[in-house]
Amino acid sequence: MSWLKPTLWLVALPFGAFSIWVLSQVGYLGIWQGGFANLGSTQITVDLVVACTLLMGFIVRDCRALGRPWWPWVLLTLVAGSFGPLAYLLWPKR
Repeated sequence: MSWLKPTLWLVALPFGAFSIWVLSQVGYLGIWQGGFANLGSTQITVDLVVACTLLMGFIVRDCRALGRPWWPWVLLTLVAGSFGPLAYLLWPKR
């Protein structure tokens, strides 16, 4: 499992940089408006919502099993999409 965290960082860092650039160009609401601009982008947005909902279920179950609070990760996922699950997987488990 030593490859997992470096791979997650390899995904999270460029994705984070791209997301910050997009936010600076169109703003938070602009991202959502673009997500519903046409049927193709709406399908991608709905797919992201489904995937993040499934991941939130995994996070809640995992946190309960570990005796950790789940709500910060769910809140981050609701606000920032896949950054919530990425952060959860990168955060050290104690």
